[in-house]
Amino acid sequence: MSLRFLLVLIFVAALLVLSALLTLYFHNPVAAASLVIAAMVGAALARLPFSAKTFDAPKSAPLNESDTPTIKKELPDVPASALLEATMESMREGVLVVDGAMRIVAANRTAHDIFGAVEERQEPRRLSDLTRHPPVYAAFQTALEAGERSETKVEIHVSTTGAGERRVFDLRVAPLMPVAPGGKHGAIGVFFDITRLERLERVRQEFLSNVSHELRTPLTAILTFVETLEAGAVDDAENNRRFLSVIRRNAARMHNLIDDILELSAIEAGTVSVEPTCVRLQSLTNDCLTALAARATERRIELRNEVDANVYVYADARRLEQMLTNLVDNAIKFNCDQGAVTIRHESTEARDQIIITDTGEGIAPEHLPRIFERFYRVDRARSRSLGGTGLGLAIVKHLARAHNGETTVRSAPGEGSTFTIELPKKATSAK
Repeated sequence: MSLRFLLVLIFVAALLVLSALLTLYFHNPVAAASLVIAAMVGAALARLPFSAKTFDAPKSAPLNESDTPTIKKELPDVPASALLEATMESMREGVLVVDGAMRIVAANRTAHDIFGAVEERQEPRRLSDLTRHPPVYAAFQTALEAGERSETKVEIHVSTTGAGERRVFDLRVAPLMPVAPGGKHGAIGVFFDITRLERLERVRQEFLSNVSHELRTPLTAILTFVETLEAGAVDDAENNRRFLSVIRRNAARMHNLIDDILELSAIEAGTVSVEPTCVRLQSLTNDCLTALAARATERRIELRNEVDANVYVYADARRLEQMLTNLVDNAIKFNCDQGAVTIRHESTEARDQIIITDTGEGIAPEHLPRIFERFYRVDRARSRSLGGTGLGLAIVKHLARAHNGETTVRSAPGEGSTFTIELPKKATSAK
């Protein structure tokens, strides 16, 4: 074994130990690997004793020493500096390395994208020239002056997408200490893009807030009427039936909300399977309209089934009926008195379209992009008075996508609304 190869093995072993130590601190193998790679680059640029010379790989032995031909393989001579640069440039995390004077001595392409293009200069740029974001500067300053690791969340305006956007990063900074007498010290920072995680966390918080509010409203009504009954109204034959009816209605509302939450969670988690078959659409739409006829009669709303008797669609019958019921129920709730709800079918070469149209007040354009979001309501007060959970349209959207289909809406104030379920035909549906 040559001395050079032995030195390479020792070098790799040292990197593995360093990676393990960093992993213990950061609890994140990706972060540890990023710091190791960037530290190597920083060391090279700061003239620490790290060799950037090429090394020779040992030739492999023949697979069979007998009659098989000798197979010769050689790993190409790769400069270590080139290997490190290629690795750094392939990282999704932004990496900045600064020296003791807070000058940038290394930065990968992702860091350039985050802070804007950095032109080549004879003298390294100072960190303050690249960004004046106080949390970023403070994190590097702490590493240099106190020799302490730090982690902070920063928001940075990234302008690589033209108009630019605000993105959130988890910045982790660690000091780089000299490894040889007279060596330089510095600090390394790794920027992890957590914008998507922040958005998901915001959605989670909004979801919990909405659920709490939706449960609190019927619970308050139930508790109020129970307390009234306990205070003596239970003996009032004229009012106790009305009170019990209100309690039952609000309990049913809570039950429906919990059912919808569980249903939507299962659909989004992918645990709800659809089993498409050839379904006679007119029979399904008849069943749906019959189930909602009493509610429509109360509002004197006409239900029209214009689906031809010979139309078949490729769908899970139970899930399609669930989608239709949610859409028709909404069309009845938000319709005008003496209005109409119509179901019809249209077809393209690749898709079946089931169209539900109402004669309601319509939806303003600014609400249309969010109409299928969980708990989104155009008129919150009216929706709650009508007993909706705010999850029906979200369930429709996800069930349609489970069929490899889509749900769309077309509406304008004063013109009613048209919801369309688009389902792929059997030849183009996923098995």
